[in-house]
Amino acid sequence: MGGVSSCCGPRRKNNYEPLLLENEREAVADLLQYLENRSTTNFFSGSPLAALTTLSFSDNVDLQRSAALAFAEITEKEVREVGRDTLDPVLYLLTSHDHEVQRAASAALGNLAVNAENKLLIVSLGGLEPLIRQMLSSNVEVQCNAVGCITNLATHDENKTQIAKSGALIPLTRLAKSKDMRVQRNATGALLNMTHSDENRQQLVSAGAIPVLVSLLNSPDTDVQYYCTTALSNIAVDGTNRKRLAASEPKLVQSLVQLMDSQSLKVQCQAALALRNLASDEKYQLEIVKFDGLKPLLRLLHSSYLPLILSAAACVRNVSIHPANESPIIDSGFLQPLIDLLSFDENEEVQCHAISTLRNLAASSERNKGAIVEAGAVERIKELVLTVPLAVQSEMTACVAVLALSDDLKPQLLEMGICEVLIPLTNSSSVEVQGNSAAALGNLSSKAAEDYAPFNAVWNKPDGGLHAYLVRFLSSADITFQHIAVWTIVQLLEAEDDQLTNNIRSSPILMSSIRQLAASPPPSRGGRGMNEISQGSEGEEDYEDDGLDGEGEGEIATLARRILDLTEDGARDINDGSHFSTHHQGENTPGGGVAGSLGSEHAALRASVHRALSGGH
Repeated sequence: MGGVSSCCGPRRKNNYEPLLLENEREAVADLLQYLENRSTTNFFSGSPLAALTTLSFSDNVDLQRSAALAFAEITEKEVREVGRDTLDPVLYLLTSHDHEVQRAASAALGNLAVNAENKLLIVSLGGLEPLIRQMLSSNVEVQCNAVGCITNLATHDENKTQIAKSGALIPLTRLAKSKDMRVQRNATGALLNMTHSDENRQQLVSAGAIPVLVSLLNSPDTDVQYYCTTALSNIAVDGTNRKRLAASEPKLVQSLVQLMDSQSLKVQCQAALALRNLASDEKYQLEIVKFDGLKPLLRLLHSSYLPLILSAAACVRNVSIHPANESPIIDSGFLQPLIDLLSFDENEEVQCHAISTLRNLAASSERNKGAIVEAGAVERIKELVLTVPLAVQSEMTACVAVLALSDDLKPQLLEMGICEVLIPLTNSSSVEVQGNSAAALGNLSSKAAEDYAPFNAVWNKPDGGLHAYLVRFLSSADITFQHIAVWTIVQLLEAEDDQLTNNIRSSPILMSSIRQLAASPPPSRGGRGMNEISQGSEGEEDYEDDGLDGEGEGEIATLARRILDLTEDGARDINDGSHFSTHHQGENTPGGGVAGSLGSEHAALRASVHRALSGGH
């Protein structure tokens, strides 16, 4: 507290030294006494605050320095919610032309800004304007404290918009390039705090923050790397910003890939998350593989630190969406760690990312499907699927449905007993799990093998078996489920297995439901074939909701008549089969004709079932 003692020491022999006013002399004496008993003194009210206020509003710079230093020291040791009577003198000190006063006052304000209520009051009392002026100061210490205070203020959501509108973003961006590392840290930290809303992100982009943040990824300081990486990760949430980054920052992916090998775990984690957000776009999915991002991602998957595992798993999932990346990911050795993460019951999200990645890897290649099964994925799924959370069940059953599209793998999957776990899940509390499980059974039923014994073995068990599942779906109010059921029965009957045909034919309740569906009038125009749905990457399915419910119902009626034909030796007059002939060409997609005709209330179910049936990412 040298500033205080200098005010009360021997008078300097200077004819021009300003004389202290009486109230100022009393305030100095009082403050010295209070400082001697600081451990028991409350400086935020009463006489101690009055003494500090008197010195703050003095015209004597030495007294202002004493007050500012006292505020800085007091608030460093104790932060509490304060009122306007405390903040007014501190804010007044910010307007001083003296660098020492500015430095100490902004330090005090930054300390007070740790308290959430104080953050709001500081901004409402006009604290941003003097802080912005101090950011423009030529004094590095003043810059550092002012930016640090802005950083603290920007942690409160209600302040972010005010800060963005105040004109603070341009000086913050400029100070992020400061040669002083403390200023650089505070400035990049403030920019990070401003990236948590879409509006503020756009204002940051307009202020020219992107090239500054990207350039600082190569900073030698890990805190700066962390702030910039996290800020860019947040900025990359927006599709428009990703396009801007793609157009202006050609070395971004390379820099982030390098940071996944940082000595700092938090930098590694944020680098992977930034790449995950960038990999929402096809260009970045390819670039991450091109610039050798798979190797560090694989290493992070083997980490024992949950945030690293989660960020890497999320990134790999997005990278795997691009068909061209499927084989490189498999060839890089990801299958076993991904399968191991299916058992990672510490975190449901990790499990979801792992199984979704496996499903994506299986989408476009028979070779990849075979490699996934060979690596033990199906055995692990069968072991876990009945006990994992619903979200993981949904992803697991969708993955099985994609694998079951392979004619070569169907006998192997059936031999593993996969139907034994799929059948109970058709009665799940989740409609997505129900639909995906039924889709998997439907895909398995199509040209499964010469031996349909596995289907006969599960006709009545477990949980009522295949029979109970088909009865439930045929009587469902959702025509997606009806469609899957009648399509599956057609596949089973066309296998011409005597026992299976007899099982279906001898079920009164099953045949009653079929006759009821077959009695529906034919559609006014032909329903769409099941393989006519456009399929994009995960989360980007293209459905044509034209509301033509009659078309979907008409196709169900056509399939039901086909079932009656196969079970009653052609006793019924049915169509010539042209509507369902497409169902037996290539990798069939049950439910396809239905998906475009359901109302919007079924969109989530449709999306889940369609992914499971079509094999898309």
